[in-house]
Amino acid sequence: MKRIFLFLATNLAVMITLSIVLSLLGVTGYITPSGLDYSALMVFCLVWGMGGAFISLLISRFMAKRAMGVQLVDGKSGQAELDWLHQTVGQLTRKAGLPMPEVGIYDSPEVNAFATGPSKSRSLVAVSTGLLRSMRREEVEGVLAHEVAHIANGDMVTLTLIQGVVNAFVMFFSRIIANIVRQMVDEKISHLVFFVTTLVFDIAFGILGSMVVAWFSRAREFRADAGGATLAGKANMIGALQRLMQNKELVDNAQPQLATMKIAGAKGGFMSLISTHPPLEVRIAALQQAQIL
Repeated sequence: MKRIFLFLATNLAVMITLSIVLSLLGVTGYITPSGLDYSALMVFCLVWGMGGAFISLLISRFMAKRAMGVQLVDGKSGQAELDWLHQTVGQLTRKAGLPMPEVGIYDSPEVNAFATGPSKSRSLVAVSTGLLRSMRREEVEGVLAHEVAHIANGDMVTLTLIQGVVNAFVMFFSRIIANIVRQMVDEKISHLVFFVTTLVFDIAFGILGSMVVAWFSRAREFRADAGGATLAGKANMIGALQRLMQNKELVDNAQPQLATMKIAGAKGGFMSLISTHPPLEVRIAALQQAQIL
């Protein structure tokens, strides 16, 4: 229930905020008696598409902590494992020339870790208790280095930009098609037809757009693997991926909305096109062939 409430509250906040922005910009409607106002429609789609993506980015750290139940650690707990975790993230971020992120742990049997946050100075690195239990320290260091590399590469911001552009195109083209369909039916039902057609094409184009976002997400994983190998050593990075491959059945994929925070990726078929992570064996092979000291 907490996750559902947070999801609904977030979407409500985004809708209210963007409605205010659109009103201030004077965009009160893009359907006129003579047809679509393309200028108004473009502004509408850009504001909702890019604005929604960036609002999600701004609250990503907060939402991740709430959705995953992350407990922050400060390196002064007196618990050797948690203090080592905080210290290791600190060493890796200093090596990468980054400010210290928040470090957290969440209680789950899954083997997983993720990094998120709106900027390099306001980021979060979190790991599951399952990962700490299943890996040796050098392997955990490889995973942490991978997540720190995501922060160093600015992946959260770049992914948000791509998602925002995709959102805008999806909304723009679905409404153009919906307007064409609307003009082909009786005026009494034209508004309903426009709404239904827009919804259908938002979903259809959204699926196609998700393939573009997923492609970039897979590419960023290879870059983060290479960055992690540079920070923690190639052997540690490969060892971490090999350990993850042995335990990938422990990655919980029950929540698709959290896919970018998961480690495992699909192999083959349609699911591989919308998977945010490449198969682990492909990532291991790429690292083995890379020229990294």
